[in-house]
Amino acid sequence: MKAGIVRQSVLIGLLVTLVLVSALGAVTEKGSEPVATFSIVGFDPETGDLGIAVASKFLAVGSVVPWAKAGIGAIATQAYANTTYGPKGLELLASGLTAQQTLNNLLAADEGRETRQVGIVDAKGEAVTCTGKGCNAWAGGKTGKHYACQGNILVSEATVTALATAFESSEGDLAVRLVKALKAGEQAGGDSRGKQSAALLVVREGGGFLGLNDRYIDLRVDDHPEPIDELSRLLSLQMAYSALYRAGALRQEGKLDAAIAELKKASEASPNSPEVAYDLACYYSLAGMKAQALDTLRKALTLAPSFKKMARDDADLAPLRDEETFKKMLGE
Repeated sequence: MKAGIVRQSVLIGLLVTLVLVSALGAVTEKGSEPVATFSIVGFDPETGDLGIAVASKFLAVGSVVPWAKAGIGAIATQAYANTTYGPKGLELLASGLTAQQTLNNLLAADEGRETRQVGIVDAKGEAVTCTGKGCNAWAGGKTGKHYACQGNILVSEATVTALATAFESSEGDLAVRLVKALKAGEQAGGDSRGKQSAALLVVREGGGFLGLNDRYIDLRVDDHPEPIDELSRLLSLQMAYSALYRAGALRQEGKLDAAIAELKKASEASPNSPEVAYDLACYYSLAGMKAQALDTLRKALTLAPSFKKMARDDADLAPLRDEETFKKMLGE
């Protein structure tokens, strides 16, 4: 009799456990907060760059939405985001499937497809977007030449229209175009719940640090009152530092004029960077352009007084050592 009661208790316990597990699974899938966001995936046929820009009233949206691989494609997965769409989608694209075929495969294998939103662009520039019927309004997307944009829980369709229009009407570096599109989307309404985070991922073959990976630009603003403005500021810094690295390589090759040209571009992109100003002063000095060197060094030391110690012993600034202006700047 006691054994029967024990067996019955065990069975009841198992049933309760199964019900709880099932309920928890439903909460994870249906009850979790959707990644309410707007994003754009894009391709640059001139450079081969692929990228995603995204913004949301969601903490650290860059940890969920953007996925990309150089020479393969870029994917944005959002709403009740299925993050496996990122790696699985890139695998499918790498196998030779088009953006549309990849999307079809991802959706076919996902029972929660109606709660998903996804945008894909492949390395040939084919772009597709999909918004499930279960995504919260306003939700939808738009595709055009070399891009797809999408959003959910938006103020209105105007956000997606603005994303598309800004991308189509802009020129230049893909990263800049993507962030400009993001800003236009925000100004048109954006996420109806507000602002919190933004991210930008652009991949280029050998575009990462020292050419050892493809992460040409990988920037995230996880929690900020004006995330897109902050992302734009970080992008300016990133582009300035990239130009600084290129200038260093050109100098090593003996191409000082080209190095100076790169640093002038960097200075325009990030006028308040003391590192860029200091290096430009050094290159001017080496080129015998003393007046420009002194003016630019003054700017660098104003922005970063701690650089004075470095300037005293820097061999690149040796041509300026006897200049009274140089001595005064260093307090000698």
